[in-house]
Amino acid sequence: MERVAQRCIVCEEERTDGIAICEQFICQHCEQEMVNTDVQDKKYTFFIHQMRRIWLTEDA
Repeated sequence: MERVAQRCIVCEEERTDGIAICEQFICQHCEQEMVNTDVQDKKYTFFIHQMRRIWLTEDA
């Protein structure tokens, strides 16, 4: 069965591998980068901002 590409809520790229949280897709690359990012890293704030979009979408 062929996987369908979905748009990642973090990087906004079309990808086939990843996870769904509250019906929002996060690609495997972003998931791994988030898991391995230290809270002191500047990227951490970006990831938090992008993840908030999941709840904003759910509340709409």
